[in-house]
Amino acid sequence: MRVTANGTSYEIDPGMTVASFVRARALDPRFVVVERNGEPLERSRYERVRLADGDRLELVRAVAGG
Repeated sequence: MRVTANGTSYEIDPGMTVASFVRARALDPRFVVVERNGEPLERSRYERVRLADGDRLELVRAVAGG
């Protein structure tokens, strides 16, 4: 299966969740905002939502500071 995240194509295992994908990118799902196929995804659903072939993701890491 293939998904695209932030413009880069990735080969993933079938059944991979959004949370697993985020962790595989060395990011902490608690601090990442995910948009899936143009729709924002609630953080509470990251562990349950399974990626599908062709999904398009935007991952934005929240950074604190001023």
